[in-house]
Amino acid sequence: MSDIQTPSRLEAFAQRLSVLTSPAAQGVLARGLRGIEKESLRIERDGALAMTAHPRAFGSALTHPLLTTDYSEALLEIITPAEASVEHLIAQLDELHRFVYSQLGDELLWTDSMPGRLPADDDIPIAEYGTSNIGRLKHVYRHGLALRYGRTMQCIAGIHYNFSLSEEAWRLLHARRPTSATAVDFQSACYLALIRNFRRTNWLLMYLFGASPVLDRAFLRGRPHTLETFDESTLYRPYATSLRMSDLGYSNTTAQAALQPNYDTLPGYLEALARAVSEPYPPYESIGTHRDGDWVQLNTNVLQIENEFYSTIRPKRVTHSGERPLHALASRGVQYVEVRCLDIDPFEPCGISVETARFLDAYLLVCALEDSPTLPPAAYAEANANFGRVTLEGRKPGLTLMREGRAVSMRDWADELFERIETAARALDALGGNGAHVRAVAAQRAKLADPDTTPSAHVLRTMRERGQSFLDFGLAQSEAHAAYFRARPLEADALQAARLLVERSLVEHTELERRDAPGSFDDFVNDYRAYTLERFSV
Repeated sequence: MSDIQTPSRLEAFAQRLSVLTSPAAQGVLARGLRGIEKESLRIERDGALAMTAHPRAFGSALTHPLLTTDYSEALLEIITPAEASVEHLIAQLDELHRFVYSQLGDELLWTDSMPGRLPADDDIPIAEYGTSNIGRLKHVYRHGLALRYGRTMQCIAGIHYNFSLSEEAWRLLHARRPTSATAVDFQSACYLALIRNFRRTNWLLMYLFGASPVLDRAFLRGRPHTLETFDESTLYRPYATSLRMSDLGYSNTTAQAALQPNYDTLPGYLEALARAVSEPYPPYESIGTHRDGDWVQLNTNVLQIENEFYSTIRPKRVTHSGERPLHALASRGVQYVEVRCLDIDPFEPCGISVETARFLDAYLLVCALEDSPTLPPAAYAEANANFGRVTLEGRKPGLTLMREGRAVSMRDWADELFERIETAARALDALGGNGAHVRAVAAQRAKLADPDTTPSAHVLRTMRERGQSFLDFGLAQSEAHAAYFRARPLEADALQAARLLVERSLVEHTELERRDAPGSFDDFVNDYRAYTLERFSV
């Protein structure tokens, strides 16, 4: 039996779960938080990328807390507040979509992770954030991404799921585990343990929720590939689950491929990322930071800033205004994790269902409470290879993965994981007594027995049944979801509250631009990037 499944480790998981479900815990599991960040490209009625500016009716992309842009001016990002209830979380996401559609005019939101019809790479508009120093910094950073990776890849969209247990839950666990670590250090170490368990098993999420087995041929811009032809304009892999997360989408680039963050300790993680944002990379040095006197990237390092690192999960901490994420983690520890590998579900109007969120909560609870061995380079490489294989071949009959150097059946490994995920689901349901988490987990487990019920298979089956190309499929789903939201306008009070938030963001944006002195941007960038590795020690 693999060390991952030893009785002592299973007993440790059960003991920790019992601490958080005992009468003395008083429902502490119900006070964890989750939030969603959902990206969606704005498109025209014919499916082409919208070339219009971020609508002023959405407020300032720089200062609005819930509606912003990601890479492109057309890549809308919808952000929910953190919620203790999954039902309230998806309701918030639904309400934000309804507001967006009330202000969107004739445009639509593209409901797939892989983009539809794009213009030439150089014509994809980079997001603009105004003339304030922080607004210009955000734009220059994205211009640097364009030079490093191309604009096309930055138009890929996804769902980010933020998850945390309450600090009270960590205090209860800390009290049961003799250690000299402070409460902050213990909590950070536990979140790093969650991340290690996640990295080893996140291939399961690709199988269950991957929804991008196809893409538009033009997306590749003539690059070599190993995809098969679905129709004249569509390429695919027969057993793929998520081309978005494969080496055709958000794969590590040459510069990032050698970057292996240390997930064993928070200081190790901080040091690895701090080095990446400090060490020059020759191909980026050849680009330089300026062209014709204008900034084109923030620096010539492996990463311009820490957020450039493409990872399926990140340790996170809410930052103060102007604070670097690494400094926030070093100063105050890990507050939550950000799961970044979820595709948009094209069959769900909001891109994610309540059922999916309930499953994620149970799965992440297992990752948080199980023992978590260190993740040395060989284990890190093995985990990445498993993840990549499931993105491209996840529904292949008899698929095997590698676990601690030995080949194992993906189905058998998934069955083992589901045993503990179901245990976590029962614990979560005990808080409310309605069985919703257990039913959500059972629905996902059924996909193991029948791969044709996975979202990726559903996409391919729907396209074949309707005789659709990927572009036709995406546009049809986008139109259907638009009709769904437009048929349900916001109540007057909710609409008024949304408009007040828009106005506040515009006022704050104007104030930021008023405060920044002309000609101060160079000093602002230099101050932003001037730090040493020691600054991030903990």
